[in-house]
Amino acid sequence: MRSRRFALVRADLEDAVCPLPEDLAATVAGRESVTVVLEHRMLGVTPARESFESAAVHDPGPRLTGIAWPADVRPGVFVTVAWRPSEECVSVRTTALDEPLRVDGVDYFHDYDPTVITREFDPGLSNRGRVLKAVRRLGRVFDDGSAVFPEAELPAHCGLGRGKKGMFLLRNAVDQLLREGYVTRVTGSTGPDGQLDYPAVDGAETLDLLFYAPLVEEAPLPGEDGGDGHGDGGERRDHWVNGFVRRLPPGAHASKKQQTLHQKAIEKEQIDGFTLEPGYTFVKRHHRG
Repeated sequence: MRSRRFALVRADLEDAVCPLPEDLAATVAGRESVTVVLEHRMLGVTPARESFESAAVHDPGPRLTGIAWPADVRPGVFVTVAWRPSEECVSVRTTALDEPLRVDGVDYFHDYDPTVITREFDPGLSNRGRVLKAVRRLGRVFDDGSAVFPEAELPAHCGLGRGKKGMFLLRNAVDQLLREGYVTRVTGSTGPDGQLDYPAVDGAETLDLLFYAPLVEEAPLPGEDGGDGHGDGGERRDHWVNGFVRRLPPGAHASKKQQTLHQKAIEKEQIDGFTLEPGYTFVKRHHRG
């Protein structure tokens, strides 16, 4: 029986359940309880092994219930699930990253699926959050976690109202996301099956898309300043965001203005000195809230 890897979603963590492979579910079928051994490194460093009793259910699919997930396991984290016949138990194991990463403000210490992070992240109920939610959850998500969504379809999915007021609120929210560097306007296309393509396919019908790319940066190590593992990506109202570098859509380049702003930020020691590589742009310090 081979092991299988799953990316946990928010519902798994909130409901204290773990997906179960079909063949393993057949092995434990009929048992009143199943011993689960969870192997995990807290904050990617301290080894921990916990054993507890669980139950296997099939609603809506094979799952183990009663899983006490550690606090540093985020939506999108991979777990490897396997049967250990010698111990008559189910092994559930996370894999620590070599170095912790911060994805859009959330600290990750274990291997993860970027596509699940994009889908599962809750950007909040602000107007800009509603737009970002539509792009990330309803758009086409690529393997690296980037996503595209037709800008013309936003009014039907953001819940900002109809008429002039709704369009005004939507336009302001999109403009704010553009200023903050969360999204970029690009041109894509649709195929015969309706799937969004970016970059646009030659000869296909084109349309305007909003392109989102996750901001991935090194996270502080546990014990360092800001390295307590509590980065949750939640919105903080009325605050300033320091300048940062963000990846651009394929084929796009930073404008001369952004290159100049990047150089000035280095000279003022607002950011670390490094070359702005092709495919990246600089988002200057701005107010958010």
